[in-house]
Amino acid sequence: MLVEVNHLSKSYPQSGGFFRKETTEILKDIHFEIREGECLGLIGESGSGKSTLSRLILGLEKPTQGEVRIEGMVVSQWMKKNKGKISVVFQDYTSSVNGKFIVRDIIAEPLVALGDIADLDDRVNDLLAKVGLPHAVMHKYAHELSGGQLQRVCIARAISTKPKFVVLDEALSSLDVSVQAQILELLRTLQHEMNMTYLFVAHDLQAVANLCDRVLFLYRGTIVEELERNHLSDATNEYAKALLASVMPFRANGT
Repeated sequence: MLVEVNHLSKSYPQSGGFFRKETTEILKDIHFEIREGECLGLIGESGSGKSTLSRLILGLEKPTQGEVRIEGMVVSQWMKKNKGKISVVFQDYTSSVNGKFIVRDIIAEPLVALGDIADLDDRVNDLLAKVGLPHAVMHKYAHELSGGQLQRVCIARAISTKPKFVVLDEALSSLDVSVQAQILELLRTLQHEMNMTYLFVAHDLQAVANLCDRVLFLYRGTIVEELERNHLSDATNEYAKALLASVMPFRANGT
């Protein structure tokens, strides 16, 4: 098992109240595993706690209770011993890149941070080819690219260190529908070529069912259903069933 999320809870302090320290619980006793080489989908509406869970798994925040382990190690320890082997692609591709950087520097940023700078231009070119972008974009700035092109650049950056595990946090949400299909196909190809494990966080069930092997349904901070992709029609939770009913082809054929 690559990733283990063990009874994870997260609360934040509420504003106001001088004497009483009240908190808002965002995640409640979350427990699941991610198998090596699979794509696990995490679906839920806005405010369900998806992004908070992503940050906890990435070690960007600490849980109130519980822990995240990767290959049996607490996530912070694993990251220290496996630098560059966990990566993320965010929803907002514009704010996740430095607008003063050209594409070459955006993609090379993780490699430079690790001091891995041998043959950098050649490797950036190879990464551009992997994500379906021409060499000509190498010296362009982010604002000169389309949304789909810039998200491809962000994907190239994410895979530059040959990660084992990639968190895709609403990575398609800001893209046009036609571009989403292209990026989904790209992600599927890269996963197989590079033997990566994905956590695909989204609110779009069609995208999740298209890419993922298993799907977790997150509702109000709790995992309410877990299903294999080929058994989505077996949902018993009312929230999961309502989502599936809104995407009838997937519910009808179970794919």
